[in-house]
Amino acid sequence: MPKLAAFPKAFMRALVKDGTMTLREWVDLAAPLGVDGLEYYSGFLELVDPARWPAARREVERRGMVIPMLCCSPDFSHPDAAFRAAEIEKEKNWIRMAATLGAGYCRVLSGQRRPELTRAQGIDLVVQSIEACLPEAEKCGVTLIIENHYKDDFWLYPEFAQKMDVFCELVDRIRHPRFGVNYDPSNAFLAGDDPIELLRRVKHRVLTMHASDRTLISGTLEDLRNEEGGAEGYAKRLKHGTIGRGLNNYDAIFSELRSVGFDSWVSIEDGVDGMDQLVESVRFVRAKLKQHWPA
Repeated sequence: MPKLAAFPKAFMRALVKDGTMTLREWVDLAAPLGVDGLEYYSGFLELVDPARWPAARREVERRGMVIPMLCCSPDFSHPDAAFRAAEIEKEKNWIRMAATLGAGYCRVLSGQRRPELTRAQGIDLVVQSIEACLPEAEKCGVTLIIENHYKDDFWLYPEFAQKMDVFCELVDRIRHPRFGVNYDPSNAFLAGDDPIELLRRVKHRVLTMHASDRTLISGTLEDLRNEEGGAEGYAKRLKHGTIGRGLNNYDAIFSELRSVGFDSWVSIEDGVDGMDQLVESVRFVRAKLKQHWPA
């Protein structure tokens, strides 16, 4: 059965910007959830100094959990070669961070969808950048996972490979044992795509998954697809919610993943309305995993 992790979605500013929460506080808060692991983010303030990485790992493991995934946001679509080279070096450092934390998976992104980039140019730049990181991943025993992402919190433009066709072409270009997909069904809605159709196209490459849910505040899914092309900006019709109460069909998602032998990590990106919401989401996803992967 897949293992369950949690990500501190509600506490990102406190852990990344304000420093008003420590990693120990997050670990202690998350421990009663009963999850198997905690997904970490490369931008946590306490991880700036590499000397603190081993202690961060021990903090999680002392509570009976592990750090399976490190969430990173490299920007590989920049037209300037020097900028891309710097981003590659950042990702290599994050790969080393992941290995020290005990994480087997390290996220990559494509980068920003800059207006001057053509599809072909962007894919070439991103493929070259990811492939430049793969030797370090091999050396460290870490696997790179690319997410069908929307937009990093600190980016000006949305994800270059946000749309399904671009994402699938990019994934298909990189055939390497240390590279695969982190599937996020909720992000497909923001791209105006069908999350199940996307999953069917990439399910043989899915190595990890982000679990969350979105609900429609008003209108219909067709309205959403017609709103700003379904891509630009966080659609006002959507909001985060408790998993199992939103648009995602987790029975269909887990059936597809089970059909290809998926047995890895599902990381919950939820709890923006508080820990009670996160508790309920963990309960729902755990029950669905047991249903679709019976002992």
